[in-house]
Amino acid sequence: MATQISKPETRPQTEPRPDIDSRIPSTMRAVVYHGVNDMRVETVPVPRIGPGELLVKIATCGICGTDLKKIHYGSHSAPRIFGHEMAGVVAEVGAGVTGYAVGDRVMTFHHVPCGECYYCRKQTPAQCPLYKKTGVTAGYEPSGGGFAEYIRVMDFVVQNRGVVRIPDDIPFEQAAFIEPLNTVLKGQKMLNVAPDDTVLVIGQGPIGLMHAVLAMKAGAHVLTSDLFPERHAIAARFGLTNPIHAGTENVVERVLAATDGRGADAVVLAVGGNALIKTAMDAARPGGKVMLFAQTQHGEATIDPAAVCVDEKTLLGSYSSSFPILDEVTSLVFDGYRNGFDLTQLISHRFELGRAVEAIDIASHPQPGSMKIMIEPVLGEGAL
Repeated sequence: MATQISKPETRPQTEPRPDIDSRIPSTMRAVVYHGVNDMRVETVPVPRIGPGELLVKIATCGICGTDLKKIHYGSHSAPRIFGHEMAGVVAEVGAGVTGYAVGDRVMTFHHVPCGECYYCRKQTPAQCPLYKKTGVTAGYEPSGGGFAEYIRVMDFVVQNRGVVRIPDDIPFEQAAFIEPLNTVLKGQKMLNVAPDDTVLVIGQGPIGLMHAVLAMKAGAHVLTSDLFPERHAIAARFGLTNPIHAGTENVVERVLAATDGRGADAVVLAVGGNALIKTAMDAARPGGKVMLFAQTQHGEATIDPAAVCVDEKTLLGSYSSSFPILDEVTSLVFDGYRNGFDLTQLISHRFELGRAVEAIDIASHPQPGSMKIMIEPVLGEGAL
């Protein structure tokens, strides 16, 4: 069984940081991908860092849906070490690094844009050539590496705002949500939700729930759809009180009834696969927007072209992070934790690194009681 850890009380800013063991080991444990659905906990070398780089000791790492797709569909060569929703403590600083010190509490992105290329200038930083280069590794081909005890953060990530300091009163687990919340806020800004809008969010896993909360914060009337009543109960803790029980209710009919027959101004599809694209399109009003947020596998889908042309519905996508909004995101995460936006409430399971294969299996088969699942080299450190 996974160990449940209660939320710690907020630590005062003056409390000293945990001691850092200066004796960095030569080997560590990591969860190594060896091919489709073949994950193994193994002993591997601790990454060596070079000038301008950081070595970070992982405290916690969330399992993301994109990690699972890589594991299950074999889109990446093996071996690799995945994991990118990560936070920990700086254990070593490379030559020339002046902005960070051993003992700093940090989260790190595994992708950063250059800020200068054509795509960055056109406000599509996830298409930047530098952004497509992974800059954090625990060994093998760089792939994030958060499912390990240590990660190497490369110089271009350090230099381009890819490492964020965590205040002492914010637990690592809360800080680990900076990367996924950034992706969500980026999508919400693309939708440009207005206070009198009705927004439907399909899927109330952690990503869908964060979409719904941010739309609500923008003043929208938010409807949430999910198969699991347990997830609606979690959403209610965040003030989301208009659930649609997709297993027993017709989602489109509920949306039409709530909007005088028009449909939602914006629909976010936060569930993978293509089966619900039609539902999302049908639930949007003429002139409304439908955002595909979890469709990261290439394939084919059937849509009604007249819904786009005649009904003027906009079908759009959003992928990964946006660094121009990083300050806004960190404020949402840090100040939010101090004022009721506690994202650690989305964590349902915490697994010690040695049980990471079990953690990945649970994340791969969502159950009513499963939400965000964290892997921690030392169980409990994520709550510090």
